[in-house]
Amino acid sequence: MSEQPGVMQAFTGLSDQEAEILYQADRFAKAELYPIAQRMDDEEWWDDTIFPKIGETGYFGVTAPEQYGGSNMDIMTSGLILQAFSRWNHALGLAWVAHENLCLHNILRNASEEQKAKYVPGLVSGKLIGALGLTEPGAGSDALGSMGTTARREGDEYVLNGRKIYITNGPVADVLLVYAKTDKDKGAQGISAFIVEKDAPGFSVAQKLIKMGFRGSQTAELVFDNCRIPAANLVGEENRGVKVVMSGLDLERAMISPICLGIAERALQLSIDYASQRKQFGQPIGNFQMIRGKLADMYVWVEAMRLFTYQTLRAANTVGENDGGRGDIHKITAAGVMFVAETLNKVLNEAVQVHGGTGYIWESEINRLYRSIKLLEIGAGTTEVRKIIISDDLLRG
Repeated sequence: MSEQPGVMQAFTGLSDQEAEILYQADRFAKAELYPIAQRMDDEEWWDDTIFPKIGETGYFGVTAPEQYGGSNMDIMTSGLILQAFSRWNHALGLAWVAHENLCLHNILRNASEEQKAKYVPGLVSGKLIGALGLTEPGAGSDALGSMGTTARREGDEYVLNGRKIYITNGPVADVLLVYAKTDKDKGAQGISAFIVEKDAPGFSVAQKLIKMGFRGSQTAELVFDNCRIPAANLVGEENRGVKVVMSGLDLERAMISPICLGIAERALQLSIDYASQRKQFGQPIGNFQMIRGKLADMYVWVEAMRLFTYQTLRAANTVGENDGGRGDIHKITAAGVMFVAETLNKVLNEAVQVHGGTGYIWESEINRLYRSIKLLEIGAGTTEVRKIIISDDLLRG
């Protein structure tokens, strides 16, 4: 990768500025994120120094106003940074997006000025790590309707009880945006959003979860046992959390696509390099027609992923605060991530085939990329849920 700006943007629709952002983020990721990728995967290891380093370089707070230390840019810019990061360390890319998009950007869109002033500067600098708490042991695809975590008002505090699971950044997070039911009788319309700090009484990390892929991106089950937080930590209005959830989910789906694209780009490059270097029958395997056909297919799939990813990101740029969870953006983000995740599966399947036995070895980079496939077909709503969203909108007319 690491193409100089100007080489590809005429074909991808990137402006000169966007191409430069992608190029510089790629250089940073190759220099700083790639060297720790193997250890993260081998040991499920977390580098405590990496988030402050990302913050110092200006790759947090992309959409945050300058008054909070941010860059005051857009979702498209965030997506390009995530694409570059995911080329070289997709586990760190996932940790980045959980912090930057799921937590920080949601706070920026929905929190009060006082809450923003308190939390955003630390999140932008990387001194604080953010996470989102939505999924529960009994509430995955039906995250809203089946939510069991509750919050009740007691004077100047809310008391939270429940569990959250599969929470990216959970074991290392300082600030969590957590959803809980404040009115059980209202179902999904009785959900509220809260900011919870890691040292809140009654909050704990029940267990760190060990994963097949995206290893090193820390994932946990969280427990709220009479967890007390200030009433001032309510985000938005009580029982209006579904609005925060739905606007965030559309943006989350839009931001999964660049992860897929970055991984696919890296897999293609690794396959090209391997086909050029690996010799069988006295010649590079890239000379064989079947291998050349695989590389051609992979290239076409990656370029299709790129176009759909960028289209989705540009559509997400136009989403207003009240537009999430319905209409064209709901359909487009679901379609975008469904297509790129399923296409990534095809790219990685062929990439491992090109690598042969080497691709089947756990320690190989292409194997690390291959083990990322399934999460991208599950996270932020499974492929099956994405199809329901798309077909619902189509049949609604």
